[in-house]
Amino acid sequence: MELTTGTLLRRIVETELSTSAHKLATLILDGMAWKEGYNGLERGTAAFTLADLARKMGVSRQYLFELLCELEASPLQLIRWKPNGRYAPWLFRFGGLEEGPDSTGTMSARDDTTLYRDSQNKTVFAGKIDIRAATNVHHTPWAEAIKAAKIALPCWNVDTQAIWDRFIAFNRTRGNTSVPAGYLLGFMRKWRSSIVGPASLKAAPPAPKPEPSQEVDLRHLIQAAPTANRHFHAVDLCRKIGQAAYDARILSVMRQFGCPKFSAVLAVHGRAVLAREIAR
Repeated sequence: MELTTGTLLRRIVETELSTSAHKLATLILDGMAWKEGYNGLERGTAAFTLADLARKMGVSRQYLFELLCELEASPLQLIRWKPNGRYAPWLFRFGGLEEGPDSTGTMSARDDTTLYRDSQNKTVFAGKIDIRAATNVHHTPWAEAIKAAKIALPCWNVDTQAIWDRFIAFNRTRGNTSVPAGYLLGFMRKWRSSIVGPASLKAAPPAPKPEPSQEVDLRHLIQAAPTANRHFHAVDLCRKIGQAAYDARILSVMRQFGCPKFSAVLAVHGRAVLAREIAR
């Protein structure tokens, strides 16, 4: 018999657990993807950070760990893993639920939602994306889809607008004017190998040696930049203009002055200080 939301929930309720563990299992079940590709997850998988789960449960991180261990040791066989780095969300799945009918033989109602059903629509990204569309992602129908899908992807901590900017730039450099929406999800899944972004700074073509007047201008910008706390200024500037625009400024300075990345970062900070975008 096919597993449905009804049978899954009954299996959780019928499993001998503490009240808090039952609540935690229900929260994880509520966050599961019900079809392939939803939120960028496989079917039957949920994504949460431990801090988010602790907040939803109203418990400490230490007690949450005990509850997770209880679910892992129970017949539900909770499985959790983290494929996208130290600070990425955890992925959860109930291993003990992938069996036949429940022990009581209770049948689910016909209107229950099937967790493992075959879906004609394998992804929430359907249709075409016009690369010539508005540069603001929030003026397009794709903002919510990006925000939902990135939760369990390598770009989980990247701003939605930055993801959109790099996707548009990636396709414009290839002369694309319209691409299938699935390309956007694939672009997000391969974020670390994307050639558009910070990695492209290392691959920037060598620029000609700067003229003496350019050296003076570059030195003037660097002198205006605060060097002691440049990392904090980088965060402030990224928050104000976005990561994509910040990376673009660095690349532009490297090409203009033919300088290394470190000097370009200081020049960008100095120019932002002179423009009063950030404080010194």
